Amino acid sequence: MQIYMVGGAVRDRLLGRPVNDHDWVVVGATPDDMVARGYLPVGRDFPVFLHPETREEYALARTERKSGRGYRGFVVQTSPDVTLEEDLSRRDLTINAIAASADWTGAEDLFDPYGGARDLQARVLRHVTDSFREDPVRILRVARFAARFTDFTVAPETMQLMREMVHDGEADHLVPERVWQELARGLMEPQPSRMFDVLRDCGALAVVLPEVERLWGVPQRPEYHPEVDTGVHLMMVLDMAAHLQAPLTVRFACLTHDLGKGTTPHDVLPRHIGHEQRSARLLKAVCERLRVPVECRELADVVAREHGNIHRSGDLGAAALVRLLERCDAIRKPARLDEILLACECDARGRLGFADRPYPQRARINAALAAVQSVTTSSVAAHAAQLGLSGPKVGEMIHAARVQAVADWLHATAQPAPEPQGNAG
Repeated sequence: MQIYMVGGAVRDRLLGRPVNDHDWVVVGATPDDMVARGYLPVGRDFPVFLHPETREEYALARTERKSGRGYRGFVVQTSPDVTLEEDLSRRDLTINAIAASADWTGAEDLFDPYGGARDLQARVLRHVTDSFREDPVRILRVARFAARFTDFTVAPETMQLMREMVHDGEADHLVPERVWQELARGLMEPQPSRMFDVLRDCGALAVVLPEVERLWGVPQRPEYHPEVDTGVHLMMVLDMAAHLQAPLTVRFACLTHDLGKGTTPHDVLPRHIGHEQRSARLLKAVCERLRVPVECRELADVVAREHGNIHRSGDLGAAALVRLLERCDAIRKPARLDEILLACECDARGRLGFADRPYPQRARINAALAAVQSVTTSSVAAHAAQLGLSGPKVGEMIHAARVQAVADWLHATAQPAPEPQGNAG
């Protein structure tokens, strides 16, 4: 029985990056051997065990044989006879197919049959063997690694292989949960735009997210978007979200806020009248198809519908500001408003020449919310009761009190309107 460190832990240590967890492969053992040593079995599809003390995962060396389409179309075989090289051969990229002895101290302790260390030095993402084509999830993983390792390039032969996989229909069998898992992880990488560059280059984006693919080649309103192209703008927005260290909810909202521009009738271009409502409808279909978590879909829906109004909030009076806050559910969920405004800031600053500009709409809307929150609704309701009012009439009085509070704040501060952002997004 021999134990080796494999995968990301070896790769990241060689790159000088932090190693957060370790994966281990065990050669020459059976499940009974592992249990006898106190390891806890947890694997469903193949034998994986938790170390009795560290709780790190230890997987028996295995081979895989293609048995059908998609991610689940494999027959897995584990045996004490499976070699370390055979186990590494089934991995996606050479940089992830390097093993090291458990007491690794130097290069002599590495086992690198596929040249992963060489590709790390050359900054190349390269598939291990032709078996790469058997699992379409690997297309998404390559794209995600491109977003993480921003100075790496995809090997031409690997890109060609991914194009062939898409052409052969393998990407059509991606499981929604795995698409979302890889998409979410890629959005959280340092340069998310690179993930979409790779997916577009191999043709997979048109399969997994046709609503996003459709944005390339769609013109913007040039007076608001110096970069002109909607797809280019979208990538700048995503990278701005990464720059501002936005959470996943905000990054997904940035990804989907302009989906409706891809369905703008050609006879009205480059204007995108009503694209916010179309974006919300398309977003709903994406979320259902990919089974997007509720917190992501809800924030994205508000951003899709309201980002234009938030950009133009400097022109809004008290009544319109209160209605905007109500549509954003900001009075009931003020913490979520911060994420809505962050997504809109990413949209406004994700344009050529705007990356370092301030976004005063954030302060203005937060101040309006503070004015609304200063209204004691119980006192207003009590006054309404004294007047003999009830039901919807009480709500109307509360709404009027909130509008008056915002109007008083606007008058007291005489705050100049922020620089108009137009239809930025």
